[in-house]
Amino acid sequence: MSAFEFFFSFYGLLLGLSVAELVGGFSRVLHERQRVRFGWLTPLLALFVAMDVATFWRQAWTIFRGAPFNLALLFVGLVVAATFYVAASVTFPRVTAEGVEERIDLDSHFWAHRRLIFTCILAANLIVVTIFICLMLADAGFASLSSPRLWIGFAVFSLGSATAAFAPWRRVAVGALIVLVAYSMFNVARSGVTLIAAGGWSLPTG
Repeated sequence: MSAFEFFFSFYGLLLGLSVAELVGGFSRVLHERQRVRFGWLTPLLALFVAMDVATFWRQAWTIFRGAPFNLALLFVGLVVAATFYVAASVTFPRVTAEGVEERIDLDSHFWAHRRLIFTCILAANLIVVTIFICLMLADAGFASLSSPRLWIGFAVFSLGSATAAFAPWRRVAVGALIVLVAYSMFNVARSGVTLIAAGGWSLPTG
């Protein structure tokens, strides 16, 4: 087992728990749909969190693939993944604990918890970006990955997350969330185009 495989067996497990929280939360809401007013803000937020978790999975391949085994890296991975887990676990309400007679409004839940969720997501991204900047300063290979598109994307993500978290005007916060989801979807679509242009993949042999 390589150092990266050992690291990712831990890091990937914790990120996987975040995905499980999102899917489980959505499933619980569906199970109690008779007393839930769905709206669209919380589902849109859940989509954004899920795509950001997937992005972190990809970033781990780029950033940590060549890292040596080290306790400090395990701890950083724990902090990042645990921060994501907190965000994912709060995205949907704990419907079974709120009383069968009480109505649940997912839009109200969004406004009550948006600051915590977006702050956690932003904090996790800032940790990884800090690591990446340190690697760029120390290694020419990582420095070659720097590009205007990379930093523009990070600026869009950071400003969008901060605005969605702390904007006092609801329309501005919702607009920021829409921009974040649209930008994440654009990146997914761009990756899909790259995959198709490369010829996809072939059936393994041997």
